Amino acid sequence: MSTISVNMEEDKKRLRFIRPIRIAICIVLCLLSLFPFYILFINATNASSRIMQGLVLIPGSSLISNYTGLLKRSTDAQIVTIWKAMFNSLIVTVPTTVLQVYFASFTAYGITVYRFKGREVAWAFIYAIMMIPTQVSIVGLIKVCQVTGLYGSRLALILPAIAAPTTVYFMKQYMEASFSVEIVEAARIDGAGEIRTFNTIALPLLKPGMATQAIFAFVASWNNLYTPSILLATNRDKATMPMFIEALKSNDKQRDFGQIYLGLAMSVLPIMIAYFVLSKYIVAGVSLGGVKE
Repeated sequence: MSTISVNMEEDKKRLRFIRPIRIAICIVLCLLSLFPFYILFINATNASSRIMQGLVLIPGSSLISNYTGLLKRSTDAQIVTIWKAMFNSLIVTVPTTVLQVYFASFTAYGITVYRFKGREVAWAFIYAIMMIPTQVSIVGLIKVCQVTGLYGSRLALILPAIAAPTTVYFMKQYMEASFSVEIVEAARIDGAGEIRTFNTIALPLLKPGMATQAIFAFVASWNNLYTPSILLATNRDKATMPMFIEALKSNDKQRDFGQIYLGLAMSVLPIMIAYFVLSKYIVAGVSLGGVKE
């Protein structure tokens, strides 16, 4: 007993010594992660001439002038205003995120729960699609959009994004690790339909994984420049935020860094809001249980 007590005391002393080091490392990593965002918002309040002089750590007084200049420049360049671009991005991003995560979870649910002929082939096909980059399939997507009349429409960005093999892969792995098929079997015995079982029983248990994928889907759709710049090329009135920022940066002779940083800061805000809204579901969902033995 005395040996055990001595070992416990040594462990406590070691923990008391290591804990402050861990806290200090976490604080340093947190500050390093937040520093780029701090510089982004600080530069949004400074004039372009001040930004070009070097690193700025103190907020400036050019926020209003940057904003008015941003609105004037968008008008002179005949592009949408920043509020219109943000609205266009929200119109595309929110439905894309919701539909992508829901149908990806539904697909992963079907592959995990059901045992049907060709199940492994279907999963192998989804797995293989993950390795095909967007640039390879963009020509075919353009042809399909032209045939269906979706070229230049927001639906051309929303509907193809529903098929997200990477999200399906993550949700399947998540379900295999934390989802109990016995719950589905119990619901079937009670007479619940398959759609109702998924929406009322499986979906709440999948919230942590879905919230994580919703963050990734929201960020990917919001920051997407390649696909919208091609599919919306004939309708610049529907330009998204990345297209708006790219238009601001396109003219090297009239580039105003204060306005560009302000546009970037306003573009980052919805992503931060989406993260803070969805992150609570990730933390809360850790305690979700399955079937009790």
